[in-house]
Amino acid sequence: METMRVLVQRITFHNEENGYTVLKGRVKNRPDLLTVVGNFAQPHAGSVLTVRGEWRIDGKYGQQFCAESYEESLPATALGMERYLGSGLIRGVGPSIARRIVRYFGDQTLEIMDQSPERLLEVPGIGKRKILQIQQSWLEQKEIKNIMIFLQSHDVSTAHAARIYKQYGNQALQVLRENPYRMADDIYGIGFRTADQIARKLGMDPEAFFRIRSGLIYALGQLSSQGHCFAIRPELLKEGTKLLNVAEEKLVMTLDQMVRDRDLIVEKKAVAMKEDAYGYTPEKEDAIYLPPFFISENAIARKLIRLMNMAPSRSVPDMEEAIRRVSAQTGIVFDPVQMEAIRTAVKSKVMVLTGGPGTGKTTTTQSIIAVFRMSGMEVVLAAPTGRAAKRMTESCSGTFAGLESRTIHRLLEYNPASGYQRNGENPLSGHVLIVDECSMIDTLLMHNLLKAVPDDMRLILIGDADQLPSVGAGNVLRDLIASETVPVVRLQRIFRQAQNSLIVRNAHRVNQGSSLEINHSSESDFFRIQCEEPADAVQRIADLYCRRLPQAYHVNPVQDIQVLSPRNGGPCGALALNARLQALVNPTAPGLTYGGMTFRAGDKVMQIRNNYDKEVFNGDIGFIRSVDTEERTLQISFDGGMVSYDATELDELNLAYACTIHKAQGSEYPIVIMPILRCHFPLLQRNLLYTGITRARKRLILVGDPSAVAMCVNRADVDQRMTLLAQRLKRLLTC
Repeated sequence: METMRVLVQRITFHNEENGYTVLKGRVKNRPDLLTVVGNFAQPHAGSVLTVRGEWRIDGKYGQQFCAESYEESLPATALGMERYLGSGLIRGVGPSIARRIVRYFGDQTLEIMDQSPERLLEVPGIGKRKILQIQQSWLEQKEIKNIMIFLQSHDVSTAHAARIYKQYGNQALQVLRENPYRMADDIYGIGFRTADQIARKLGMDPEAFFRIRSGLIYALGQLSSQGHCFAIRPELLKEGTKLLNVAEEKLVMTLDQMVRDRDLIVEKKAVAMKEDAYGYTPEKEDAIYLPPFFISENAIARKLIRLMNMAPSRSVPDMEEAIRRVSAQTGIVFDPVQMEAIRTAVKSKVMVLTGGPGTGKTTTTQSIIAVFRMSGMEVVLAAPTGRAAKRMTESCSGTFAGLESRTIHRLLEYNPASGYQRNGENPLSGHVLIVDECSMIDTLLMHNLLKAVPDDMRLILIGDADQLPSVGAGNVLRDLIASETVPVVRLQRIFRQAQNSLIVRNAHRVNQGSSLEINHSSESDFFRIQCEEPADAVQRIADLYCRRLPQAYHVNPVQDIQVLSPRNGGPCGALALNARLQALVNPTAPGLTYGGMTFRAGDKVMQIRNNYDKEVFNGDIGFIRSVDTEERTLQISFDGGMVSYDATELDELNLAYACTIHKAQGSEYPIVIMPILRCHFPLLQRNLLYTGITRARKRLILVGDPSAVAMCVNRADVDQRMTLLAQRLKRLLTC
């Protein structure tokens, strides 16, 4: 680390949210302006910064000083004071007034500002109202400096310090002294572990109520990120003890208080544990919920039962005649299960339609839509992701002009500031709501969707229950099927046109626990390359992506080939594969670097968080069309629409030459390359391999270790998610 004193000349870039700043400054004995980058609360030209950090060489901008911490000093010269006061630091003081103040008071200027601001009346052109404005702004600046000095004296990074000040303003010191764990609840990017580190540096008692409370909420949050809606009491106490390193009785006392405060909700004796090796089943355990998951689970169950018990707003006058007319118009001869699906959709208020690839889900859905529209009903379509919604629109466009599927968030008119605009008070309009890819819908999203469904609307939920479950907590589609309370039609017959596809046949073979069928003829659409070592697999994938597949099928690899990995990390994970493929197909284009990843013009990228302001959503894939290295911005094309990102928003993006199988749900790609190796354990399960195979539309190349593939096929024991939705539905139905 090196320390230097910098006189700030100008601010090139500053992000208000996280304090990231690029500034130019003068350093003694250096003829040129120095570029300093780092996190600064409110930097201003004219200020004097003592910065501590290290040098680095940027490929575009050359030598820069990266500040890890800093202290601000007041300028000592008249010119420095003038620039400092006139930089916009003080509301109501521009360059002209700053010049007058400094010329009048000289070296005493900052002392007057600090201790005798009323003397500013002596300066021509400054009245009492202006003095009050200047005084208030000066005090705010002092408070900012005090907060930054306090935080940095306790080794809090400047990036976190800037976020803390942004959230709490002048109350930051009070908040941190009283309960630093509030940061984990209030500030994006500061989770429990970061808040805990800061609290320890501030001297917080490790057995303090606030620490244990925040730790238990964090432990439940970690479980929800693994798909669970609740934790049983012994498991939560075990995780809490491991995380917090405090005695269990302290956790029990805090947990009981949190339940009394309604920070957590307990469902008493709700979960029967599995039998042990001796066939003994312990007593039932308490289920402990974070309130949103408890409320959502109960509300989903109640709303579905109410929907099923209410009459629809409209009926199909002659169902059999409508089905006959649709069959005549389309030329489709429905098999018995498809007929059952259409009849169930017409007769039921709520229905689940499920089935694997090639079983006619799309054809059956189109026929259901046709029957309802023939009877004059308005049909509304939705899906969880933009890619899934687009696929649904495309599948209907040839038959139903103008019928468009929307993401659930768009359907519900989600606004980041005020939430879902469509709800119980402002419900959806229409007679039938059909939602596709429902295996991806988590508990919280389903709750918000059902709130907006009026009681007289039909609801048809479509999805493949054998795919991976939602990324968020819950297992809604599987729970609805398992509850046996909602009408379910499962399509199982593979139609003749799909039987020729090895992709389809192998997807079903995997689902049935059978070994893969391999045919390496030129007509095949499913190939396997045997490979056991990760380094060898990466090399094979690179060769397939860059040379063999483009030559064989005359495709653009960036546009037409998608690499899907079971995981992000590891030697053959999506991150490593992205780095390798980018280095081969796009190594030199101008780009911006963030978090060890460089985003270059021409790169394929994926949005990894919902951004409602930009109308770009988690899982959307785009292509970087241009990079402005001076302004530090990107222009990205998402399905034809151009979206701008600045350098501070790059944490919302990943390179997308490769992505995880989970991230690919709801999407299809012309060609998929999928590595399945032993290094991907313990993610190797049947539903993971099945989901990956079903993402390929024309070709699938499995780069695999036979033992790892066999492990996937044989591991049908899908991890049990902790939910009680199925039990709630059964209980309500019998009430």
